[in-house]
Amino acid sequence: MYFAVVALLLFVLPVACLTGEASFAAHPMSMIALTGKWFVFWAVGVRLFIAGVRQVAQPRFTAEEIFAIHDPASFAIVREIGFANLSIGLLGLLTIVRHDWTVAAAIVGGLYYGLAGLGHAFRPGKNAKEYTAMISDEFVFLVLSVFVWSSLA
Repeated sequence: MYFAVVALLLFVLPVACLTGEASFAAHPMSMIALTGKWFVFWAVGVRLFIAGVRQVAQPRFTAEEIFAIHDPASFAIVREIGFANLSIGLLGLLTIVRHDWTVAAAIVGGLYYGLAGLGHAFRPGKNAKEYTAMISDEFVFLVLSVFVWSSLA
């Protein structure tokens, strides 16, 4: 289930939305703007908000299933990460009504994904879920980096 959710939120839904809007919008946007809009909404907004809710409500999953830490003392730290994910996710969700926040959300969310991916990359003994997190984190970082650099150029 974890793998399907990651694929859906970080690739399938953003690509479907940007393709749909590019095909049917009355006022077309550039592909880079559409990419930013929909990857920020889905990858930063929806994905991080959902992750935050889960980390706050069920810190055991992140601690044990992603990081293989079986100490309940780690749950307090996972909850703190959840608060950060809720905050960043809310910013990403709000870009659907505040388009002028999209670049800022892409910077914050992209940096978060990039650093999280690096953190996964240097951890020895990764399981399949952590490999999935690492690869998807770096993919989103690259997409959002291209969007930010294009938007600021």
